[in-house]
Amino acid sequence: MGQLTTHVLDISAGVPAAGVYIELQERTAAGLRQLERATTGPDGRLAAPLLAAAAFRTGSFLLTFRIAAYFRARGVPLPDPAFLECASIEIGIAADQHYHVPLLIAPWSYSVYRGG
Repeated sequence: MGQLTTHVLDISAGVPAAGVYIELQERTAAGLRQLERATTGPDGRLAAPLLAAAAFRTGSFLLTFRIAAYFRARGVPLPDPAFLECASIEIGIAADQHYHVPLLIAPWSYSVYRGG
C-alpha cells in the first residue's frame, strides 16, 4: 500500500530539522484543498505519513514547509523579509508506491528529491 512521507534536515547545522511546520494540499479542479498539517519531531520526521491507506491516491499535491519560522525559532538571524519564507514543492503521485520527500534546508537554499 502506498504512502507519502517526508524528512527535513538542516544542512547548515548538520542536524534533523525539528519543529518545521508542514502543510499538504491537493490540487483539484476547483483549486487547492487542505489535507494535512503537521510538525516535524526531534528526528526531522513526522509522527505518521501525510497520506496512507485509504487516504493515499494519485494526483497532484503541494507540500509547503515553513522554513524561515524554523530558522527564527533556532535564533538564526534572517533578513526581513526572509529570502526563503517557505519551500513549496508540487509533487505528482502516479502509482501505489512509497513516496518519500526529503527536504534539505539552509537559510538561503533548499533541495528536494524523491527518496526510497
